[in-house]
Amino acid sequence: MIRKPLALACAIAAAPAIAETPQVATDIAPIHSLVAMVMGDLGTPDLIVTPGASPHTYALRPSQARALQNADLVVWVGPELTPWLSKPLASLSDSASELALLKVDGLELLEFRDHFERAEGGADHGHDDHDHEEHEHDGHDHADHDHDDHDHDDHDHDDHDHAEHDHEEHDHDEHAEHDHAEGGHHHEGTDPHAWLDPEIARAWLAAIATELAELDPDNAETYATNAASADKALEELESRMTGQLESLGSIEFVTLHDAFQYFEHRFDIHSTGAVSLGDAADPGPARLKQFREKVTAGGLSCAFAEPQFDTRLLDAMLDGQGIEIKTLDPLGSALQPGPALYPQLLEEMAETIVSCAKS
Repeated sequence: MIRKPLALACAIAAAPAIAETPQVATDIAPIHSLVAMVMGDLGTPDLIVTPGASPHTYALRPSQARALQNADLVVWVGPELTPWLSKPLASLSDSASELALLKVDGLELLEFRDHFERAEGGADHGHDDHDHEEHEHDGHDHADHDHDDHDHDDHDHDDHDHAEHDHEEHDHDEHAEHDHAEGGHHHEGTDPHAWLDPEIARAWLAAIATELAELDPDNAETYATNAASADKALEELESRMTGQLESLGSIEFVTLHDAFQYFEHRFDIHSTGAVSLGDAADPGPARLKQFREKVTAGGLSCAFAEPQFDTRLLDAMLDGQGIEIKTLDPLGSALQPGPALYPQLLEEMAETIVSCAKS
């Protein structure tokens, strides 16, 4: 079990703020955590996507829209994860900045994959062979891959009721731009769940510090110091997790949503199927049939669901097979937002996968 204290949770430099620090808004809790590490005592970022909600389909509340409008800097994964956020960002004041993290140079980004397409001899996008040099995008803009058409009301938790939100801030006309009916969805483009690779997160720490320093040069040294401390602590955490997960050997598992490719790639573990693809598109009958065939073939250690998605479909697919469903939480939905959330998220994922192997 990984329970060692992390320096990054308290990597706060002692230098006081000389000028007013920027107001920062972030999209999801893991990114909020990374920004909080870099800002330290100088400020606290705002979190836009409510913990427990799916970032793929979300409607802004008025208070969150105001946080965006008041922000000097918005740090987000990019339109690949939250296409609905593009329109509010376009209306920011001229003095505001945005940092789309998937555009940071030098990242080892992965394409969406489909286990079943590859197994049938279809187009192989090279996702599981762990040779991803050809997938480095060096900051390419994938905004043309719009996921806005996904309707996942049936997958969201009952406690995440879209009727509670102010839909005036959300342009539903964009949902009609693409047809994701079965046979019309090509699942191409960048998989946006890159925060689950701690090496990518470390690169983002440096980018966040650079962006904050440009807006707040008086505190540039503090941002750099905080980012360096967090980077070192994440490197140590990754090393411990590598040793922990290497000891598992080979395990087979399936997931409800193919969100864990970056974690698998970094720690050399491999899922064998997912009910829905990485963009959380609703599966059609053909895909459900393929998934059921994978499940009934045997050999699975367990299946993983996520807190923000309804598990009834996964329950139905696993019916009668005696396969335990465990929960992986890539967004840290049950954790307290803040600098400690990101390392805790990785720790809990590793421990849950270990428990799968031992069950």
